[in-house]
Amino acid sequence: MYTNRLIFKTSQNDEIYYLKDTILINFNTNRNGLSTSKLNGGTNDLYKHVFNQHLSQDKIDYLENHNVSDYLINECKSLKINPNFATGLITLAKMKNISIVTKKFKNSEITAITTAGVRTNASRAGDKASYWEENSKFHCGTINTIILTNVHLENPTLTQALITATEAKTVALNNLKIPSQYSNEYATGTGTDGVAIFSNTESKNTLTDAGKHSKLGELIAKSVIESVTKAIKKQVWITNKSQSNALVRMNRYDLNINEFYDNLNYDKFEFIKQLQKDARNQKNVAITSAVLNLIDEVQYNLIKKEDAYDLACKIMENCNSFSIKTLLQYLTDYFIHQS
Repeated sequence: MYTNRLIFKTSQNDEIYYLKDTILINFNTNRNGLSTSKLNGGTNDLYKHVFNQHLSQDKIDYLENHNVSDYLINECKSLKINPNFATGLITLAKMKNISIVTKKFKNSEITAITTAGVRTNASRAGDKASYWEENSKFHCGTINTIILTNVHLENPTLTQALITATEAKTVALNNLKIPSQYSNEYATGTGTDGVAIFSNTESKNTLTDAGKHSKLGELIAKSVIESVTKAIKKQVWITNKSQSNALVRMNRYDLNINEFYDNLNYDKFEFIKQLQKDARNQKNVAITSAVLNLIDEVQYNLIKKEDAYDLACKIMENCNSFSIKTLLQYLTDYFIHQS
């Protein structure tokens, strides 16, 4: 896609380069920022570079004997940039699947640069932990977003912008109904996301509000939602169309599928063949979505079990697919009737 060349330049003349496994951004204006990186993380007024890097197997092997901070410093040297003025994010996502989105309003501009992978690491805040840390155990980022703005934001506003960007990432995942890999819930991100936000300290336009009521917050959110959505499509081919499938919707529920087939009074292979065909029918998707929503409502203690079960059964009466209806009945019995 790109080979060691300039791929984008912002209105502030910040240069975005594709360098093999790395997206490197060289700032051409004085920038302050906030980064979740192990290299110059937190807030800093001296940023001159930021990079996002795909971890090849060789680099993963290198990390086994080095901490993340040392690794990032070493990468800065390879990129011929000063590590004292840089910050970097790392991920297993491929840099060729980068998404760059710019949003503008009058004199304000936001550019979001994102890579994203959600197949194996998507999770919901509050899911059971997948590891515990004692000696700086390393895990690589999956959804990494770099945000550039042409206006000046002081540290409190940068922090507020981080909150807005994080919520926007969750909106993108929820719009696509991305399931958590660690529970029956929808994902709010991955377990290892990274973000870096930078403002222009040379700008005379200092904004103080990056929350959801502000125009700046709107620009941040819209650029992040769009860039995350596009990056997910490029990296793992998850789109609105691919998610419009009854089987995909049901896939987030952890159930004993072998038990289901053992009790099925129907030829298993014929059932699966028909199930795959019927799963794409839009009416079946709508019915499935409605029933699954009732299951969720019961799990959140928002609807009484008996009311949800009765309503789910009435909804399923409108399903003309034997395979979809049978599987939905199994889910309903398992998660509502027997819970």
